[in-house]
Amino acid sequence: MRPRPVPEKAVLLGKDLVIADLHIGFEESMAREGNYVPNLLDRLIQEVLAVVKKERPKRLIIDGDLKHSFVPFRREREELERFFDALEGEVDEIIVVRGNHDPGILWLRERGVEIVDRLEVGGWTLVHGHRLEEGERFIIGHEHPAIRLRDEVGASVKVPAFLWGERLIVLPAFSPWAYGNDVTRERVSPFLQKFGTSKLRVLVPVEGELLDFGELGRLAKILKRLGPV
Repeated sequence: MRPRPVPEKAVLLGKDLVIADLHIGFEESMAREGNYVPNLLDRLIQEVLAVVKKERPKRLIIDGDLKHSFVPFRREREELERFFDALEGEVDEIIVVRGNHDPGILWLRERGVEIVDRLEVGGWTLVHGHRLEEGERFIIGHEHPAIRLRDEVGASVKVPAFLWGERLIVLPAFSPWAYGNDVTRERVSPFLQKFGTSKLRVLVPVEGELLDFGELGRLAKILKRLGPV
């Protein structure tokens, strides 16, 4: 089965829509550390609903890091309830592939959400990507891939990106707070060490389109020649 990238930071795999790294509860976690950030849960919910209503999948697969805190707390659970209430009736099935930020979510099975550690779909293995797994072709999250671009006057912006290959696809983080890891400079997931990155294509979602920046190895060399951002 051939996956299709969706500009709304998702992958369509047959009738399955795959997103990753929602990090619900991020704002509350920051508040507990003494850092105030505006709550963007409503925006996150609307963005998920928008892509679900556009693509009309039968299943929504969240490929890890549904939530943010390593230690579950009440406010986070309330926000998860709001999230799944909003999705009620929009898809036939919701599956969460557990990520490293997902302890304490088994209670979601009471709502009919399937919780797994890996999932096989159409010849692809879906895992979060924080640890290596056996398999041939993977779709992962965890990396929060992004690239940093600059204009002719030196202003720079970091933008989320897909990394797209024949055996490895890395999803951009869906969370509006996950600004991303600049993969032209460093990589986090062990999958990127195993499979290599130079031939992965960099696809940047911008205003309903996907811009193809070519192979990551070549892009990294070009940006390096331009000097530090």
